[in-house]
Amino acid sequence: MFLLLFDRKAYNFHGDTSDVGFWMVRISNFMVFALTLAIIFFFTLYLMDLMIHDSGFEKAPLRLKLSCVMCGLAFIMLIISQFTGLYYTFDEMNSYKRTEGFIICYMFPLIVLVLDMSVIIENLKRFGKIIRISLLLFTITPLIASILQIFTYGISLTNITLVGLAVLLYIFSLIDMNKMIERANKLELETIRQEQKNMHILFEQTATALANAIDAKDKYTHGHSRRVAKYSVKIARSSGMKEKECEDIYFAALLHDVGKIGIKDSIINKEGKLTDEEYDVIKTHPVIGMQILSSISQSPYLSIGAHYHHERYDGRGYPDGLKGEDIPDIARIIAIADAYDAMTSKRSYRDPIPQQLVREEFVKGLGTQFDPNYGRIMLHLIDLDSEYIMKESEDASEGETIGTMLCGPYRTTRSDGILLNNGIVHIHFTSRMTDERNEENIPSFVLFDSLDERIHDSERKRRDLLYHEYATIHADGVVEQAGVRNISIKTNETAGAGAEKKAMIRGEKVDFDIEAMRYKDHALIRISNCFRSHEIIIALPDSTRYCYLSLTGKYCIIDDVEVTKTGEIIGDGYIPRIAKEITYIDVPQGDIPNVQVDGWRSESSEGIEITDGMRISFHSVSLPTARLVWHCPFVVIYTSSDGQVNGNDYREITLVRLDGEGWEEDDHADNYVLVNKLDSFKDWNAFKEQNKAGQDCEMLFRMKKGQITISTEFSGLSIHSVTSITDEVQKLFAALTGDQCAITNIHIKR
Repeated sequence: MFLLLFDRKAYNFHGDTSDVGFWMVRISNFMVFALTLAIIFFFTLYLMDLMIHDSGFEKAPLRLKLSCVMCGLAFIMLIISQFTGLYYTFDEMNSYKRTEGFIICYMFPLIVLVLDMSVIIENLKRFGKIIRISLLLFTITPLIASILQIFTYGISLTNITLVGLAVLLYIFSLIDMNKMIERANKLELETIRQEQKNMHILFEQTATALANAIDAKDKYTHGHSRRVAKYSVKIARSSGMKEKECEDIYFAALLHDVGKIGIKDSIINKEGKLTDEEYDVIKTHPVIGMQILSSISQSPYLSIGAHYHHERYDGRGYPDGLKGEDIPDIARIIAIADAYDAMTSKRSYRDPIPQQLVREEFVKGLGTQFDPNYGRIMLHLIDLDSEYIMKESEDASEGETIGTMLCGPYRTTRSDGILLNNGIVHIHFTSRMTDERNEENIPSFVLFDSLDERIHDSERKRRDLLYHEYATIHADGVVEQAGVRNISIKTNETAGAGAEKKAMIRGEKVDFDIEAMRYKDHALIRISNCFRSHEIIIALPDSTRYCYLSLTGKYCIIDDVEVTKTGEIIGDGYIPRIAKEITYIDVPQGDIPNVQVDGWRSESSEGIEITDGMRISFHSVSLPTARLVWHCPFVVIYTSSDGQVNGNDYREITLVRLDGEGWEEDDHADNYVLVNKLDSFKDWNAFKEQNKAGQDCEMLFRMKKGQITISTEFSGLSIHSVTSITDEVQKLFAALTGDQCAITNIHIKR
């Protein structure tokens, strides 16, 4: 500012012969020269400060110190010129005149700028992008302006350039400083976030370690706390809770059994039934857990889960006998997850209960042992878990390894079942004979179905667990049929069967690769080793039962077992059909095609646009394998741009099952189902028998101001479903689906 001011005054008083003009011309011109040097000098000081504090230099480069010395010499020479006229003089008209030495006054700042510029260019990458540009402009532009100024008289190019660049440098410095502050703030926030993350990880690891220590006290409950925590979060998330609430429930569930630390191991690990006195001791663990966790004042929810997870919805639980919604939500959720894991895990007195039987226990316990709302969510999670992932030992087809199997007499050692479906499962293992060497002592694979995914030999267990064996496939390609319709075997020889037998009898280790899959009523097993390969197609008795594969053998060692899903999904036609397709819908159709539903919502009818007063009538029959009350028709209400289930922009509003259960899928819909038992309803066994015999059904749809009502009577039940939609939906559709049922003769009346 002063540079421009004095530059202006020098021009204003140029040629003014008054006393004021005499002094103003001399003072103004001196200040113009002095301030030009000062700006360059302070720029050099700024550059030195930048090098030390921002660029990591311990001290300023020697060239910058030399620049400061040059600025000092230039100022001394300027003072000398005032008395000698070295740079300029004034004539009798008080006008400024350059002298022969004026070029010297330009040399000093030019040398300083060159020195500064050399330092900047050499260390360019050390500066920020924005400040780097301003530094280069400040050194290069004045150099050019000064050279032009030598040949231009009357225009203050150097002064204007310096002032403009000083302002620009100031602005760029502020921008750079703001960015540095922003980076520092981000770094600080990131540090805080990392510290919080580390604290969270430490808390989680500590809680997990404590939970593992608790589970380790009971040899039958390894992983129980972790599984209960996982199931609890699933229930909480499905009920619409926020992520923070879900996290709180996870940790509360993880530590729900912490009170068992205070219970004697002899009681916890006792095999058989507890005495009344021992059971009273066990019942103290919720109070002990509450006392341990209540000291963690910043996480009061932890003690709530430990204290109340054995309360029952009907008030018959312990320790306080709380009832209904007096029990905290956290505890009601954990109680359901805890009961589910207890039933699906192995205990000293029983094997895991099959999931379908567990579901029936939950149905019986709604409103008595369990909160009905959270209990229905658990039922829904069970329905969605078609491959029974939620259990103590996850299915081997999910990637878990099977340990070394020492097979003695035929089928005495066998693995748990590996579920086969339309996703290809790859199994790799090695096998060698034991000391008892015989060409029959080889691995085998049993294809079967049972509720607990295990092979059973006793008649009672086969009956209770609905065991059905399809076939046994031996590693040499021989197949023993048990309950299938047809089998096709193709063998490709590489080294030959003889070489294979010799290698096995010598006790050599042979690598086997298996590819197994199932599509509807056909299964395909490919077996290969370095000697030959087999492709076996099996026509199953139906499309509804599950198909599991279990490894077994006779006097052989099966080792290095790896089970993986390839991710490849097969479709219709991948497995060549060797038997006629089993169908229960090969009858005349109504207004839309018939639909056969072999598994939980595996198929759906065409979509039907809902209008007020619309009626849908159909005939329904449960498939021969149906054995549960929910093996019946369902109706799904949805919206999609193409009108089809799982079509474009698919959004499911609600699902109503004709056993009386309803489920809403949408955040913008509320569903309420009222079920009344008519005089014709005897019991649930009669309900299942009536479904198997087949019956007609008609559903009435009503639409009014965002509300859909479905009314029907089915197998002695009067079902009235009301769904309220809170947002705008242009078109709604209905489709018939179900579980293990055939729906035919579908008619639509509007």
